[in-house]
Amino acid sequence: MDRLQSMRVFQQVVEEGGFAAAARKLDLAPAVVTRLVGDLEKHLGVRLMQRTTRRLSLTQAGEAYLERLRAILAEIDEADAMVQSQTREMSGTVRILAPPVAATHMLAPALVGFQRAHPGVRVDIHVEDSPDPAVHEYDLAVLNGTANLDSNVIARPIILSHAVFCASPDYLKRYGVPSQPQDLLRHRCLRLRTPSVRLGPMRLLDPTHQDRMLELDLPAAMTANHTDTLLRATVDGGGISSQPIDLLAPLLKAGRVQRVLAPWITARLSLVAALPSRQYMPARTRAFMDHLIEHCRKEIQDLGVDLP
Repeated sequence: MDRLQSMRVFQQVVEEGGFAAAARKLDLAPAVVTRLVGDLEKHLGVRLMQRTTRRLSLTQAGEAYLERLRAILAEIDEADAMVQSQTREMSGTVRILAPPVAATHMLAPALVGFQRAHPGVRVDIHVEDSPDPAVHEYDLAVLNGTANLDSNVIARPIILSHAVFCASPDYLKRYGVPSQPQDLLRHRCLRLRTPSVRLGPMRLLDPTHQDRMLELDLPAAMTANHTDTLLRATVDGGGISSQPIDLLAPLLKAGRVQRVLAPWITARLSLVAALPSRQYMPARTRAFMDHLIEHCRKEIQDLGVDLP
């Protein structure tokens, strides 16, 4: 008995809902499909399916076996794909879900180097900021570390960061540099608005004193539910905003913005690469994820930004 083939046939029979449908899917004779499943049951010494003329159902042993079987076959497929990728150029499409900020400042810059190394791979990016991301509909999702993910999703950290106050040199020349958090009450503050959540006091943390916390009810000269909108207004001299330090890094280096009120921060942030665990990871998806993580960390390192 070819046990691996029998295992694959058994899985296909369950997924197709019958022997005839599985035979068509696998391009095998129905009698061969029936024999292979029977051989597997004989080898295991247990009945995996209850068969009637009208329906097919798994036994308790069949359900437990199928659960382990799917993981085993996925690992085998992944191993095959990994080895094959060493001998042939990768191809196909990587479908990625990402919020606007990550798509603009992380994915887009990383694409050039990836497609130079793997020109046969097409990248399809879907930009959406959702509190309940549909991770299972994509090969890879770049998400905030606080996103709601079910227990089947595998999340790999991309970067840890924090949000800091910043303003343009022109704004600070006109309005002065705040020296303590309370000075923000006299400044033009640009604040991020979360949909359906009332704008409340801003929480500040001092990481040099065990995250000593301070809350300030800051007046907002401008609010927006879009980080890039606030960042552009900040760069153009519209006021003081709180932004992820990794996002600010190139602007800080170029002198287009300055950090103010160090060492105070407003949040600890993280981004993760989320993968659906219900299927094996194609080599092209793994290659893109590894490239993205390496690209982001190298960019931060090259810019000399101190991250946690």
